[in-house]
Amino acid sequence: MTQTVRALALGIAVALGGIATGGTPVHAQDQLSVKFTLDWKFEGPAAPFLLANQRGYFEQEGLDVTIDSGNGSAGAVTRVASGAYDIAMADLNSMVEFNAQNPDKAMTAMFIVYNAPPFAIFTLDSSDIETAQDLEGKTLGAPVFDAPRKLFPAFAREMGIDRSKVSWQSMDPPLREPMLVRGDVDAISGFYFTSLLNLRALGVGRDDLKIWQYSDAGLDLYGNGLIASPEMMRNHPDKLTGFLRAVVRGWAAVIKNPDAGIAAVKQRDPLIDAALEKDRLMMAIDNNVLTPEVARNGMGGINRERMARAIDQVALSFGIEDEPSVDAVFTSRFLPAKEERMLPTN
Repeated sequence: MTQTVRALALGIAVALGGIATGGTPVHAQDQLSVKFTLDWKFEGPAAPFLLANQRGYFEQEGLDVTIDSGNGSAGAVTRVASGAYDIAMADLNSMVEFNAQNPDKAMTAMFIVYNAPPFAIFTLDSSDIETAQDLEGKTLGAPVFDAPRKLFPAFAREMGIDRSKVSWQSMDPPLREPMLVRGDVDAISGFYFTSLLNLRALGVGRDDLKIWQYSDAGLDLYGNGLIASPEMMRNHPDKLTGFLRAVVRGWAAVIKNPDAGIAAVKQRDPLIDAALEKDRLMMAIDNNVLTPEVARNGMGGINRERMARAIDQVALSFGIEDEPSVDAVFTSRFLPAKEERMLPTN
């Protein structure tokens, strides 16, 4: 094959590749390599990100994205702050705490994934805990980095609980639900769609539990969102907008076809229980992503008045005296246009 014919063949292959993925061809040398960390394991809620990568949505935005599992939504903050990752799915409230403790490394969120936080308190229905106030005098269990545990002071204030009368026991995440079932602790805090399904796997159904979700307790908190390193925000603003556009496409695709999303998760972790992870994904979509606020305004943005109230509640929980401004916590400058952020409702 002559050099001219070989070059022509390569050009045709590249062009066809762009047509096959449904986007404008992007030369490999023009792609920006991005390291992205999830907040947790390869479970149902990771499906939109993994499917977006599998279908080439990031590639069509000029991005070569590597997706790694996480070790906690608070830990994801430090992964970006340390420079190990460019973008993270992280707990917005933990980021506020980190910024207060590390002002020289402060970061700003750019996209809200969980418009309603998945934070909750669980206890067994057979216990003598009938109301949230009955948690006084009891022992709650959770890992030390657990976001709802750290935000319990705000929950306690809204629910009229004297938090000085509540004790906490720490454990590794895999022990949290088993310790509740065994009676080692009276209640636990955790993500709703995580602890509920972990308890189901232990033979404890929804009807066997009492659950208080923070989103139903008068709290204005946002949940997990996307943060990027200051370097990314400074040097690659257009790429960040492309990243977010691809993320929304991933969520839209999974809402339309959850099974395709779970297949993408199973490709990364063949040992998952596909049926259980689909349930986890649908819980996240129904309870935390497709809220009335998102239905009106699209995914990713904030209501500034709500965010101001949320910051006040976070400051109470973490003992932050110098409360940050809304603009110090969240920036909308990387968000795609509203019409590009609207999600299907079924």
